[in-house]
Amino acid sequence: MNKPRLSKRLEQAVLTYAPIPTAIAIGTSIWAVFLWAPTERSLGIVQRIFYYHLPSAWGCFLGFLIACVASIAYLIRGAPGYDRAARAAVEVGMIFATMVLTTGPLWAKPSWGVYWTWDPRLTTMFVLWLVYFAYLLLRAFSQDDEMGKRFAAVLAIVGTLDIPVIMFATQLWQGAHPAVMQSDKADSGLKDPVMGITLLICTIAFSLLFTWLWTLRFSVLRLTDEVEELEYLVDEAAVS
Repeated sequence: MNKPRLSKRLEQAVLTYAPIPTAIAIGTSIWAVFLWAPTERSLGIVQRIFYYHLPSAWGCFLGFLIACVASIAYLIRGAPGYDRAARAAVEVGMIFATMVLTTGPLWAKPSWGVYWTWDPRLTTMFVLWLVYFAYLLLRAFSQDDEMGKRFAAVLAIVGTLDIPVIMFATQLWQGAHPAVMQSDKADSGLKDPVMGITLLICTIAFSLLFTWLWTLRFSVLRLTDEVEELEYLVDEAAVS
C-alpha cells in the first residue's frame, strides 16, 4: 500500500494534534486578557477588546492572503487542491473578519459614543468583508462549475488589494481610529511589557485556531470531492 502524500500526512497531523494546544492557548489568552494584563489608562477597560480585535484582523488577513496565493496557483495549474485551499481560507477568514467587525463597534461605542462611524479603516474593512462575502455567494450560486471557480479565484486575488489600504487608511485619510499600539501619554498604549506579551499570546492562540479551522475545512472539502468522484464512478460502472 502506498504511503499517503506529505500534504495528507500534514493534514492528519494538524487535525490530530492541533486541538489540544489550541484550546490551551485560547484558555491562556482569556486568563491573560482578563486577569493578568493591566487596564490601559487612556481607553480603560474597553481596551481589552483590542487583544482579540487585532488577532482577529490578523486571522482574516492571513486567510485572504492564503486564498490569494492558492487562487493564483489554481489559475496557473488548475489543480483542485489549490481551489479547495483558497475556498477554505476564505471561509475561515470570513469568520475572523466578522469578529473584527463585531469587536470594532463594541470598542467604538465607549470611545466615540456611537457603534459605527464611516472612519476610513472601518469603511475599508467593511469593503473587504463585502468582497469576500461576494466570493462566497459566487461559490454558492455557481455550483462549483469551472467558470465559477475561476471567477472566484480572480475575486480572491483582487480582494487582497484592499488589505494594505486598510492598514494605512488612518494615515492616508487622517481617520479617528484609536492608536493603541503607541500613545503619547505616559502609561498608555502597550508600553507595559505585560500588555505586549498578552497580545502575543492572543495572536498565537488565534493563529493556532486559524490553522486548525482551515485544515478542518480543507479536509471536509477534499473528502466531499472524493465522495462525489466515487459516486460518479459507481454510476458510470452501473450504466456500463
